[in-house]
Amino acid sequence: MENALLIGLSRQVGLARELEVIANNVANMNTTGFKARSLRFEEYLMPTASADAFMTPDKPLSYVVDKGSGLDLSGGAIERTGNPLDIAIKGDGVLAVNTPQGERYTRNGALQINERGELVTSDGYRVLGDGGPITFDAAETGIGIGKDGTVSSSQGTKGKLKLMAVKNPGQLENAGLNLYTAATPLTAATAREVQVESGAVEHSNVKPVIEMSRLIEVNRTYSTIAALLQRNDELSRTAVERLAAVPT
Repeated sequence: MENALLIGLSRQVGLARELEVIANNVANMNTTGFKARSLRFEEYLMPTASADAFMTPDKPLSYVVDKGSGLDLSGGAIERTGNPLDIAIKGDGVLAVNTPQGERYTRNGALQINERGELVTSDGYRVLGDGGPITFDAAETGIGIGKDGTVSSSQGTKGKLKLMAVKNPGQLENAGLNLYTAATPLTAATAREVQVESGAVEHSNVKPVIEMSRLIEVNRTYSTIAALLQRNDELSRTAVERLAAVPT
């Protein structure tokens, strides 16, 4: 009975974690450049070694282990905005930005110019170029961004966006606020690996119908396991009461 309780609890812990991941996906379905995550589970057998010499050999018990979440780098829908500063990143790449915590990466291509003339994301993080942050004078006009990330204006080339290639989605770890950190160093993206589309933004790749269906499924499974554990507990209590009863 204790084994059934522990196995059920291991599954509930995994479902609670999956619920968090799904809820975060749903909450960011309208976030520019957001990439959905999905949880991965693995079977964990106990005991790891069975005592076959015993009269009744140990039997392996199957638990559920949370092995982390996988990042889906598939492209989201691209919407034309007409704003020459907006970019949609095509390919498995990210844009480097400067934050108070250091260099971070994002797919948020909704760019703008702040009051100091710096090119920043919609969240206010300075966009990094090949020579550092990209800045403009108040008199500059005709600002545009090429397919390779080259930024130009009426005063000529201002720099090139620091686009990094992602060889494996596992390289990126969520840092909050639609930002990522790199678990392993990223390399500069080539024109064949990553391109940008100016005057457009990439929407989240979250599929609302699938996520909501999964949310309902996880909730139902959690409730089912909770009911099974409650019945198991009632069975244990009844067994103890009957065994402890003194015959009259």
